[in-house]
Amino acid sequence: MKKLLVLACWLLGIATCSGHPSSPVPAEFTGITQWFNSPPLTMAGLRGKVVLVDFWAYSCINCIRAMPHVEHLYETYKDKGLVVVGVHSPEFDFEQDPANVRAAMERMRITYPVAMDNHLDTWRAWHNAFWPAEYLVDANGRLIGHHYGEGDYDRMENAIRLLLGMDMSTPGPRSDGVAPGPGDTPELHLGSDSQHGFGNLESGREGVRRFTIPPRLALHHFALGGPWEITRECARSMGQTELHIRFKAARLYVVASARAPTPLDVQVDGKPQPAVIVQGSRLYTLFDSHDDAEHVLVLRIRTSDVRVYSVTFG
Repeated sequence: MKKLLVLACWLLGIATCSGHPSSPVPAEFTGITQWFNSPPLTMAGLRGKVVLVDFWAYSCINCIRAMPHVEHLYETYKDKGLVVVGVHSPEFDFEQDPANVRAAMERMRITYPVAMDNHLDTWRAWHNAFWPAEYLVDANGRLIGHHYGEGDYDRMENAIRLLLGMDMSTPGPRSDGVAPGPGDTPELHLGSDSQHGFGNLESGREGVRRFTIPPRLALHHFALGGPWEITRECARSMGQTELHIRFKAARLYVVASARAPTPLDVQVDGKPQPAVIVQGSRLYTLFDSHDDAEHVLVLRIRTSDVRVYSVTFG
């Protein structure tokens, strides 16, 4: 059994994990505000099961792309001794709404237990820092290893199979999208708390002001045009506004919200893109191609009260 533990750790790239009784003990689920698809669970109560804990947030594109992999693991091994627990740890305030999380779970067809970690108590207890993040615990309650981000799906699956006493296999990677390419634009945040890629000459601090699109926008940057309110988490349109983004990627997604259905006028490199209607708070696809190159996106908003939180790429 010890050899299987060592091999499972090796698969996950954990050089120091040995399967010894002193291996790290995982934290409990702390400060959970609501459970979906299950009564409340505890790590102590799951002793005897192999447990995969997946930290995610429903507007995170990396989480969305990895979700079919997590659901596959649950459906394939739930009757063989695996328990999957999704810990929904919100990045934005709107992700604390149970109705929003439930709707996202229905869209993604998530059937395994999900705990709402609205105050990030479990996130901190596990010393987590990433979306998505997977932690694998063996049947004796020992933390075997972890994986951050997308990819390496075969490694995680084979580590689970070994802990369940099964032979290794090569099922092949599973993904629901295109992973970022080399040199692709990193995530851009519009709110003042974690603002990244701001390209205007005007201040990006909190408050209402009128912005002017600069004549030249640097790569991996965005710029606002027209009246916007910068808040802690987002930029909110205050009338007819524009958002310009110079980026390198094949796909572009925006986390946005609007109370009423609001159409967005989207152009990339001067070419109109399919219409996008923002309603509710979630991730929307603005550009979907196979051309992983430099592009300029122009987003025009005709009304006020559209909130734009972040822009991600793939």
